[in-house]
Amino acid sequence: MLNVAGQNPGFNLASREYTGRHNKLTIELPPEWGVEPVPVKKKILRSLDYLILWSSLAIGLLVLQAGSLLIPGLSLVEALAVALFGSIIGSAMLAAAGSIGSKYGIPTMVSLRGVLGREGSYLPTLLNVLQLVSWAAFEILIMSDAAMFLGPFLGDYTRYFWIIFFAGCCMFLALGGPVAVVRQWLKKFAVWIAFGATAYITYIVLSKSHEFVLFQGDGSLPIALALDLVIAMPISWWPLVSDYNRFSKSEKGAFVGTISGYTFANFWFYSLGALLVLAYPGTDVVRSIVSITFGALALIMLLVDETDNGFADIYSAAVSIQNISLKFSQRKLIVAITIVSVIIAALLPTEWQLAYESFLLMYIGPAFVPLLGVLFADFYLIRRGEYSVKEFYASAKRLKVKAMVAWAIGIIAYFLFFYVYTAIGSSIPSFIVSALSLYALEKAI
Repeated sequence: MLNVAGQNPGFNLASREYTGRHNKLTIELPPEWGVEPVPVKKKILRSLDYLILWSSLAIGLLVLQAGSLLIPGLSLVEALAVALFGSIIGSAMLAAAGSIGSKYGIPTMVSLRGVLGREGSYLPTLLNVLQLVSWAAFEILIMSDAAMFLGPFLGDYTRYFWIIFFAGCCMFLALGGPVAVVRQWLKKFAVWIAFGATAYITYIVLSKSHEFVLFQGDGSLPIALALDLVIAMPISWWPLVSDYNRFSKSEKGAFVGTISGYTFANFWFYSLGALLVLAYPGTDVVRSIVSITFGALALIMLLVDETDNGFADIYSAAVSIQNISLKFSQRKLIVAITIVSVIIAALLPTEWQLAYESFLLMYIGPAFVPLLGVLFADFYLIRRGEYSVKEFYASAKRLKVKAMVAWAIGIIAYFLFFYVYTAIGSSIPSFIVSALSLYALEKAI
């Protein structure tokens, strides 16, 4: 905002104003949303905003990488079916979790105070921060590795340049905050570039061969495990979802925008990842894209939108930490988290794909799928969709033991199904087990 008035020169730190001899230049920093409820007048994002936001967050080179893991274990038809149904199931769970944030204007980790208690919410908060810092490092790493195909113009230091460059872009967006990113970056610019690049890549891949549909797969990947792999991606976002859906003008608008946007983009990218493996066997997805005509340009266009994934990881990590302590400002936390993510990205080996698959299946699934089942049972079944705002703040209990026990039961169920009953899958059964466990404990005790 620019104001002109006759003033004495100086800089007012409190109002963030620079006052010149003949005019006053006022620079307004975006609001620093912490853990308090977003005021109703500030809840301005609509269904289209969330469709753009969540379709953009579902777009990414990491999602293409995850989709490539479906082949050769599945046939193409099976891979597409798993990508579709997994996207629908995971996105529905994601949107349902975000409804609490939409209703009360609170971030996700604060919403867990209602079901786990204030101190009970600290454990998932710590797990979430660990997850988000890891995700941010993964995002920075894959963006920098992709940019390396543009040429090593700084020799051995090129990779580190790109790591710092993309980390800086993500940090800048995180400092801007969700509303600015959605309205000024994604809606006006980034998401449309990414859609255009993805449509071009899809067209080239489909034009390469008409025999993809005949691919049968080698059966090395059970369908249930593949479904877990697809569901893991939208589920990885549910600990963040209310950090953004808290700005929604209506609960319905946020729900519809979230489920439609994420389902559409997640299915598209998992499917495209599988197709890239068939079209360019023996090559990872980034090299596959670069190898097509104008592929380097398409890759750059995808990287433009990839930064919003890193933004979300960094921003939500800062908000999550504030659930435990408000000692540090959000902006300082954003800078610190970015630095940690840069260090991790710089130290990670370039061949990290197998570790990424294990990260999806063995960390995100067992930790957060059962917890979502506990939250679902408490909010939708036991409380019938109603909390008191005080339960998240002044009246929040220290610890709700029954919910913690139900969560632990769900985690045990996840590993039991993962190792013993592989054909059934782990995500959906553990979700159901944890939800039913809390419901039974609340009714019996």
